[in-house]
Amino acid sequence: MDLLFSSGSSKTGRTGAADGQDLIKESNTAGFRADVIEASMKAVVLVDFWAPWCGPCKQLGPALEKVVREAKGAARLVKINVDANQQLAAQLRVQSVPMVYAFKDGRPVDAFTGALPESELRAFLKALIGPVGPNIDEIVTEARTLLTDGDATTAAGLFQQVLQAEPEHPAALAGLLRCLIAVGESAQAEEMIASLPPELARHSELTAVATALELARRASEIGETEGLLRQVEANPDDHQARFDLALACFAENQPEAAIDALLELFRRDRTWNDGAARAELVKLFEALGSAHPAVSAGRRRLSSLMFS
Repeated sequence: MDLLFSSGSSKTGRTGAADGQDLIKESNTAGFRADVIEASMKAVVLVDFWAPWCGPCKQLGPALEKVVREAKGAARLVKINVDANQQLAAQLRVQSVPMVYAFKDGRPVDAFTGALPESELRAFLKALIGPVGPNIDEIVTEARTLLTDGDATTAAGLFQQVLQAEPEHPAALAGLLRCLIAVGESAQAEEMIASLPPELARHSELTAVATALELARRASEIGETEGLLRQVEANPDDHQARFDLALACFAENQPEAAIDALLELFRRDRTWNDGAARAELVKLFEALGSAHPAVSAGRRRLSSLMFS
């Protein structure tokens, strides 16, 4: 598609900038050549055709601005009001709004209509310039490490950062829920799980959290670890006390101690209460998630006991 627009002075208004560059602009027919065609020789330019009366336009605009700023100069955004620039909109065959064109090297290379979510906007821009925004996998890994180390508050902030970019990211949702459990807000975690779409709630990351919540509920009906530990020390064969101690340790964010207690119970009497120690270990492993360092070690120790 050849686009021949008249040259001339551009009546543009700067609405955002980073590192001295105008990344987000209002433009018009007169400024289209400079703001879009010529600018696209240096960076990808997204052209957002919008209208003041368009509801979806009001949703898309802020999301586009955010994604463009994340690109740190590799992309720019030009906004054009179709009501005030009808000839330009007609030349670009804009039949509904919002409509976004991507220009690169002076030519339109892609387009979409409608208010896309941020995750799809990032994917659209990524296809043109490469990865956009923070590395989500790295953020999730860092947050998990913080949570394992006991810093649930900082971890929660990182998980929320991911969810701002991808609201239904399973690992980040699960991580945030685990943070709530760790700080004693299990009731809020249960409310969040109950509000999730069924398909998302069935994701393995989130079913694991549901198991963790079940363990936390049961642990709330049991005494504190100190009293249970005294019972076990007074009578090492009090299997119920050792079993309860494991649940209490889990509730107090001591997963290694919980695993130790259940493994010791399994070693002493693997058949007690229909094999409750092994069954509870399996639940605990699921609740912690396979990435937790205590899980792989616990599984190895359980296997060793089973075949000894």
